[in-house]
Amino acid sequence: MNKEEIFNKMQELLSSEFKIDKNIITPEARLYDDLELDSIDAVDLLVQMKEFIPGKIDPEMFKKAVTVQDVIELLFLMTQKN
Repeated sequence: MNKEEIFNKMQELLSSEFKIDKNIITPEARLYDDLELDSIDAVDLLVQMKEFIPGKIDPEMFKKAVTVQDVIELLFLMTQKN
């Protein structure tokens, strides 16, 4: 997956599973402040993204992610490793 595909999939999941308005899901959106996710929601998102990202996703890597773009970058790096 490229970064745009990862973003589109995240946007789709955040909208459908977490009932977040697609208009506020931007790369710059802050996960906890703008999208009002909590740590359990963030882990749930990663678990759901696992279906689309090859290899193992280590939630520890994502503890410092603040924005949607941070998560996209980390997921993209994971696709490059595998």
